[in-house]
Amino acid sequence: MAGVGLPLSSVFGAPGEAKPSRASQFVTPASGLSAVQVAERVAAGRTNATDQRTSRTLAEILKANVFTVFNGLLVTLFVVILFTGRWQNGLFGLVVIANAAIGIVQEVRAKRTLDRLALLNAPRARVVRDNTPHDIDVAEVVLDDLLVVHAGDQVPADGLVRESAGLEVDESLLTGESESVAKTAGGDQVRSGSIVVAGEGHFQATAVGADAYAAKLTAEARRYSVTHSELVSGTNRLLRWISVTLVVVAPVLIWSQFRSTDNHGWRDAMTGTVAALVGMVPEGLVLLTSLAFVIATVSLARRSSLVQELPAVESLARVDVVCLDKTGTLTYGDIRFDRLELCPGADDSNVRAALGLLTRAGDANATAAALSAEFPATSWRQIAAVPFSSARKWSAISVDRHGNWVLGAPEMVLHTPASPAQADARGRADTLAAAGSRLLLLASTDATSSITSDATLPRDLLPAALVLLAEHVREDADATLRYFTEQGVALKVISGDNPRTVGAVAAALHMPGVHSPADAIDARTLPEDLEELGGVLETHSVFGRVTPHQKRAVVRALQHRGHVVAMTGDGVNDALALKDADIGIAMGNATPATRAVAQLVLLDGSFAHLPDVVAEGRRVIANIERAANLFLVKNIYSLVLAVIVAFTHTAYPLAPIQLTLISAITIGVPAFALALGPNHRRYIPGFLHRVLRFAIPTGIVTGVSAYIGYEGTRLLDHGSDVAEARTTATLIVLIVSLWTLLVLARPLTGWKLALMATMAATATLIVAIPPLGHGVFLLDDTPLRLAIAGTLGAAGALLVELTYRSITLLVLISGKRTDPAESRQGASS
Repeated sequence: MAGVGLPLSSVFGAPGEAKPSRASQFVTPASGLSAVQVAERVAAGRTNATDQRTSRTLAEILKANVFTVFNGLLVTLFVVILFTGRWQNGLFGLVVIANAAIGIVQEVRAKRTLDRLALLNAPRARVVRDNTPHDIDVAEVVLDDLLVVHAGDQVPADGLVRESAGLEVDESLLTGESESVAKTAGGDQVRSGSIVVAGEGHFQATAVGADAYAAKLTAEARRYSVTHSELVSGTNRLLRWISVTLVVVAPVLIWSQFRSTDNHGWRDAMTGTVAALVGMVPEGLVLLTSLAFVIATVSLARRSSLVQELPAVESLARVDVVCLDKTGTLTYGDIRFDRLELCPGADDSNVRAALGLLTRAGDANATAAALSAEFPATSWRQIAAVPFSSARKWSAISVDRHGNWVLGAPEMVLHTPASPAQADARGRADTLAAAGSRLLLLASTDATSSITSDATLPRDLLPAALVLLAEHVREDADATLRYFTEQGVALKVISGDNPRTVGAVAAALHMPGVHSPADAIDARTLPEDLEELGGVLETHSVFGRVTPHQKRAVVRALQHRGHVVAMTGDGVNDALALKDADIGIAMGNATPATRAVAQLVLLDGSFAHLPDVVAEGRRVIANIERAANLFLVKNIYSLVLAVIVAFTHTAYPLAPIQLTLISAITIGVPAFALALGPNHRRYIPGFLHRVLRFAIPTGIVTGVSAYIGYEGTRLLDHGSDVAEARTTATLIVLIVSLWTLLVLARPLTGWKLALMATMAATATLIVAIPPLGHGVFLLDDTPLRLAIAGTLGAAGALLVELTYRSITLLVLISGKRTDPAESRQGASS
């Protein structure tokens, strides 16, 4: 690490010398802790391990899938059925076991896959122990460890700065303050969770694990904040309403079934009650929602995309603006030295010596690495240094007998040209930037005073050279940007580079509204007011010279205008914006701080995965909506029948085993198939409203049709009893429900038609085979009952079709594209 003119003895002091600290009075020597000291602290539990996890434990998975309110209700009803001695009606108990088993197996498999990927992506810390640097897991840091941090690192523990080479940290994630804070050795503290934005340093850990500052923050400032999910919140509201309905309806239903003259004894009464209550329980909806998230997460993991929060999968579907960083996203980020252009009067040897020292005086970022390979180390003696930061966009050194040297963005180093030489250098730099070149300006001054990080650069800087760098645009960037444009997702390139350089890359990639480098906006001219900034963002797409806090402002301005924003990035200057975005996406080579705050990490750094990511999110939210319609229709018609029999004191028109048959053929199997099938429908707000708008009238039609068929059979088929009338009601519900399934599955592609045909054929075979139809499912069909069921079933199906078409027409008239069955908008085979 390059020094800044301070002797090590003045920084570290003597071992054992007391220094102020919050949780430790021990002073670690420059050689770090010994192996014995580390072992003592581990044995005492003074490590950086915390209870914070990114996935549930096996016990939590078992509890979440087994011990639920609805499972408890279904198991209780199953026990009641066993007491009646009618074993067929208890088949729904096996469904409970199957649901729990499927959920546990799938989540455990997903947990193993994601935990393996999370381990690869886990943050690391560099510590000095026994005078040797080591890279270890953050959780393995112990109290009093001597840690090394560079720009881009997230500070893993609280500590006392022991050495600083231009160390600056951003504490805005912790305190909300937007300005970076310079940290000096000997007295300044660093806090866990803050981000190093410039320089490097050593610090001694004074508080670790649960004692660290970040561990005591509220959930809002924690690393794994909860991503809002419309699906989860909408489903939870449905479950609350259903729970309240069950509490209100159950006592009335039990009372009516025991008073009904159609039921002969308590066994009949309890069988009818169980059938009604089982029908009102959405036993597979929660499982299906969880499975859809989990399977989507695993699917993305196979594409080298690590989801750090499950609901983030859904957020992908809601995104309508993607903010992109240029370097590392549109380009590979593998910066290479191209050439050097000396300014008039500059000495080549001095320029090369200055560049050799500048590239080794601060952070080993991609630019410094590219230049250090070209310009060797020099014999010049450095007196002081100002490391590069994304906010300043320049770095500087003071050299003994050679003055001060500054390297940075031309428009920042020579903000207002004050001499012909400066004007010529700026003009040449602008010309090269407009051609798409990435470049830096080297300038010098003979001033005796050193340049400091909080000072304005001298106006007498003499341009020495233009350093041209080369970047490789990703081959797949053009196709990826075109995909988002076709899908109606707005693109915003926000970069710290020269606006003309960024504009040239965007124009080469045919971004909408960008025809030349001149179309890019210099962020230094952007307004600070969010409303005004939002107006500029609505009309322009490419911005250069954007500071880290301007990136945050861009995200907030877009959100202020109602947009759902995704932000991609790889540098420390992107971390704050990723944290604020609705979904933050970090590239695989991103800094630890950037990966820490992202909800999604593209492990192989391929921007081309983003279309897959967005498509996966859309598939999840569109398919769960379709499945939720199926489940809620069943709940509605079960409630309708329960209310009718409560007032008429008749037996419930369906037996539990018959509801199990209906659920399996028209909901269970097809819902899982449809929920996991492809669907590229764009996100449309209002999930819960659309589901209720379609499910309530469809459920009423189904329930009323079934009851009319039940009473019609008893009226027309003289001598028929409750069990025989239930056959007609079951067949009507099957017919109407299969048509409902047909409506919700549209557009009917090949695999969906095969699914429909399989379900219809299964129902037909069960009815036609007496050992199954009569022996297991208690169906007793006759020509008359089949005729009644066929007539009322067709009428009910027609009403469902009219309901669907009426809703669709009303939506089109109102100007909203919110199809209840959805899928006609871009659903794929």
